[in-house]
Amino acid sequence: MILSNPKFAEHGETLAMKGLTLNCLGKKEEAYEFVRKGLRNDVKSHVCWHVYGLLQRSDKKYDEAIKCYRNALKLDKDNLQILRDLSLLQIQMRDLEGYRETRYQLLQLRPTQRTSWIGYAIAYHLLKDYDMALKLLEEFRQTQQVPPNKIDYEYSELILYQNQVMREADLFQESLEHVETYEKQICDKLLVEEIKGEMLLKLGRLKEASEVFKNLIDRNAENWCYYEGLEKALQLSM
Repeated sequence: MILSNPKFAEHGETLAMKGLTLNCLGKKEEAYEFVRKGLRNDVKSHVCWHVYGLLQRSDKKYDEAIKCYRNALKLDKDNLQILRDLSLLQIQMRDLEGYRETRYQLLQLRPTQRTSWIGYAIAYHLLKDYDMALKLLEEFRQTQQVPPNKIDYEYSELILYQNQVMREADLFQESLEHVETYEKQICDKLLVEEIKGEMLLKLGRLKEASEVFKNLIDRNAENWCYYEGLEKALQLSM
């Protein structure tokens, strides 16, 4: 309707959005025609460059899509959606340095959001800078006001992610102490025991590790017996 008005028939951003819609409808050739026309009519529009990037991404032309996103950010450097889309492509293309820079920008723009902190920490984790990743995760964890006896699944996953980074950094003693400290706030009790057993084994505390793994085996056996009994009961009831 907007484009049918002679005054706005050549409006760049509207042409680009029409192209994006056509692409979603599977009309790829028409989509490129409208998006390119929109970009020609308004080459200084971050919307047109962003849409062109989305089109390139849909065709798996990831390098070209990244170029389009960067052009869009030159025109609107603090656009959250473009930054998020850029970060997703950077991690997909294993541009970890670029991913770290983009996640830092997102953290600067949204310092109170959980995803901003986690995304930035993940960048350092993937770059194997474990010390910095752990520092960021701990700084963020300290901002979370979670009562000791409250079950909070997101907080539980944060603690488990911290512990994963510790284990990958070969901080076995720190990992063991960490999981024991926050055990009550971790929802996955089975994983807690598995981490304990693994860390005790790594630390050479074989007798203690043996006890943990024995308890885990006994637990599995109990679960197997329970489900076997349940299956028999169901068969009898049929």
